[in-house]
Formats: sequence, C-alpha cells, structure tokens
Amino acid sequence: MTTEFVKNEVDEAGRFRRQKTRFITPFGDGPNDLPVEKDRYRLIVSYACPWAHRQLIALKLLGLENVISVGVVDPVRPTNVARTDWSFSLDQDAVDPVLGVHYLSELYLKTDPTYQGRFTVPAVIDLQTGKVVNNDFLGLLRHWETQWTRFHKPDAPDLYPEKDQAAIDELNDLIFTDINNGVYKAGFATSQSAYEEAYDTLFDRLDILEKRLSQSRYLFGDHITDSDIRLYVTLVRFDVAYYNGFRTNRNRLVDFPNLWAYARDLYQQPAFRETTHFDHIKKHYHLSAIDNPRQIVPKGPDESILLQPHGRATRHY
Repeated sequence: MTTEFVKNEVDEAGRFRRQKTRFITPFGDGPNDLPVEKDRYRLIVSYACPWAHRQLIALKLLGLENVISVGVVDPVRPTNVARTDWSFSLDQDAVDPVLGVHYLSELYLKTDPTYQGRFTVPAVIDLQTGKVVNNDFLGLLRHWETQWTRFHKPDAPDLYPEKDQAAIDELNDLIFTDINNGVYKAGFATSQSAYEEAYDTLFDRLDILEKRLSQSRYLFGDHITDSDIRLYVTLVRFDVAYYNGFRTNRNRLVDFPNLWAYARDLYQQPAFRETTHFDHIKKHYHLSAIDNPRQIVPKGPDESILLQPHGRATRHY
C-alpha cells in the first residue's frame, strides 16, 4: 500500500506532491472567521500522524485540552471499505462517541458530498453542524498559538514570540519542505532519481540542524517554539518508521549526537511524551503505509532509551 493511496499525488518524474489542504478558514474575530469558542469544536487526530501529533503537543503546552475535545482514529486503516479512510474502531461500537460516525470520510462527505481528496487528519469539526471546518495541517498549529490566547493557561509558553516570527517562519518552511514532508518524498517516490533527490536533501537539512543544535538547547535558544514542535514529530518517528520503511537510511536519529539529545530533551517533557504513542506509530506505518505483505510490526526499538539523560538543560553553548 506504500504509494497506492497517494498515487494521484505522484508526478511524471516519480516525485511525491502532497495534496493541497481544502478547508483553511482561519479562527478569529472577523465576520468570515471561525469563532473562537470553548466546547465548540472537536479535533480528530491519529496518534500515528505527525501533522496531528503536533496539534496535541500544542494543546497540552498551551492548556487547551479542556477547551477543544479530541477524537482518536485507529492507526490501522480500515480494509472493509473501498476508499482510503480512517475509522473510529478504538471507540465503543466503532463509533465516535460525540459525532456518531464510524469513519472520518463521513464527516468530509457531509461537509462536501463531492469531495475528492484524501480524508486527512487533523480535522476540526464544528459540533454545531457536524462538518469539517478546518483541516489545515500546516496552519492549524499557528491558530492555537495566536488566536486561542484567551483560553491559554497562565503559564503557557509563547510558542511564536514576536521577535522571532520571521525567523521561525523561514525555518518552518525548510523543516516542512525538506524534513517533515521530505521523508514522505523519499518514501513515496516512484523513481530512483526522485527518491535520491529527496534523500540527499533530507540529510543535508538534518546535518544543518545537527550543527545548529550544537549551539543552542532548542532551535531558538533556551525556550521551546513552534519550530521545535514541528521538528520533533518527524524525529521521534525517524528510527521506528522512516529509517527502514521509507528507506531514509544514511543515519538513524541516534547517530546524530545533538539531534538525538535534543529529541530526548523534548520527549522527557510531559506535553511531548504523553502525546507520543509508539504503538500507534509502528502499527500505522508498518501495517498501512509501507509495503509489508506479511503484516509484521517491528518489536523494537527499546523506547526506554528516550529517557536516558540528555544533558542539554545545563549545557553551556
């Protein structure tokens, strides 16, 4: 199934071109914005999906867990439907307890019966209508950080500080294009040249960030920002899914001294650790996203290594 469900997103040269996001209405106070209201929305996620994972990290860091409800889909795609979908089979009777649906596709098709794209997470559902109002996997994180501040907990971190915004935006573009999406460009490539192009770019960018993290605890000094969340979700999946499944095998994460210590530093903080579910990650990639005819899920690696001391909190750069 490696490229079957993204076959419409591969160009003639064999390069993976991710589909554009359909529902991008922003949150805000404008007449055409989505209203910022407590208990108005349900966020549908997969613990396996890096785009959804970063929303969960942000909700926990910012204290929005009791403001936005969360529904979780099964990490293994359903095989009893003809479409590529996500199911709520983890819930009682295989139905989302709030929305009353079996499949994510039901919400998309209720929103637009002519919808033709993949049914993706994260997806924000308006509980007043039961429709998808935002599935902007790139922009959604920024909305939680900047438009939902009235509901942030008192000690919430500033994940998008004004003085660093231009630099964060620039770095985020590199992280998304060549790392977050770069692993998929390698994994879903259908030609040797497209694969090697993505592979070389991916490791070039990781080498740059390895050097950068030799000089600071996080990507922007000693405080966590939006960029750290975006990078973490790829790093934490690297050795358990991408290294072997997507053939990004020049180095494992554990072979990068600074990136590996940085990932452990983040993992050992509750918002990152409590939202990282390796069982979901391994099941999804090895049973739904990677050619694996015998459907065997890797046993390792030992997750306890992420709890080893990282030494970055007291390190002088």
